[in-house]
Amino acid sequence: MAYNKVQNATNRTFERTMTYDMYTDPKVLEKERELIFDKTWHLVGHISQVEKVGQFFTADVMDEPIIIMRGTDEVLRAFYNVCPHRATKLERNESGKKKILQCMYHGWTFKTDGKLNKAPNFRGEEEACVKDACLRPVRMEVLESLIFVNLDDHAKPLSESYGDFFDRLSKFDFLSDLKRTHRKTRIFKSNWKAFIDNYLECDHCHVAHPSFVDALDMDDYQIITCENYSFQGSIVKPDKQYGEVDLNDAEMQGGSFFWLWPNLMLTFYPGPGNMASIEMIPIDHETTMAVYTYYFREDSLDKISQDEKDLMTFAEQVRSEDIELVELEQIGFRSRAFQRGRFSKSEQAIVQFHEMVLEALDE
Repeated sequence: MAYNKVQNATNRTFERTMTYDMYTDPKVLEKERELIFDKTWHLVGHISQVEKVGQFFTADVMDEPIIIMRGTDEVLRAFYNVCPHRATKLERNESGKKKILQCMYHGWTFKTDGKLNKAPNFRGEEEACVKDACLRPVRMEVLESLIFVNLDDHAKPLSESYGDFFDRLSKFDFLSDLKRTHRKTRIFKSNWKAFIDNYLECDHCHVAHPSFVDALDMDDYQIITCENYSFQGSIVKPDKQYGEVDLNDAEMQGGSFFWLWPNLMLTFYPGPGNMASIEMIPIDHETTMAVYTYYFREDSLDKISQDEKDLMTFAEQVRSEDIELVELEQIGFRSRAFQRGRFSKSEQAIVQFHEMVLEALDE
């Protein structure tokens, strides 16, 4: 498991990728869970989901059940969605609005600030034994209307974790108007890192994404590495459209695509003001769940415009093409033909990603 640089006769540096067992060895994923995913920030939702007192939604972060709730004191908090009595998953609904949370096992109830309300099976003198049995909090931060949590109580603050990313994100002045509109998932047969690799370069775009290349000016396409994230994108070609959307008159007249360490991508496609998040959640060393969440100005699919539906169709096509590629790649990772790949000069964002993985794993 290694990463190296080799010199050729003209003294140019060519870099080779991580060895392919990094994509096929289940022990590598065990280390990644402990040393990467348990220590980094995870996007779990949008502020529009918890605007009112008592509103909540639940999420799973690397198999940890989480609940995010707006308390009766109007404070937003995150907790492990686990009862302190017998470790039962507390709230089973994906979202809702409640004044009290109740465990279905023994009927313990909790206030919206996480404090114990009642423990029915502890009476009299026993009550004092459980008065401090509160829900365990999870670190949470909100920036640009996005809600993140971190399972590491000692992690660096979100605002300090990604350089100037959130300053760059704030330039999209329609962000405050967006709502979480739709979420979908897809399971595919490839290591999570393979999709990140694919996302971080566009050398494959001319071969695999004809609609993408037809819409964006690839001569102007840029990929820029930054502190713990990277950015890529371009403007639209003149007189281009998809569906009924005239891209030259659209609110977004270019495509902007961000990757945040380790497994989050935020995309802004040409068209009406929009954002989508893509999260790569490892299920096992060769199986990944892609989580796609769309953000428009409306809070449900039945309210969005035809322009926005066309935008989603465009994005879905590109993603399907990518998944087909990385599933084919996973087959090759298992082959004895080669032990590692080679980087081109245009793949520096993948170089950055590989270096960060190997540094985190102390390889």
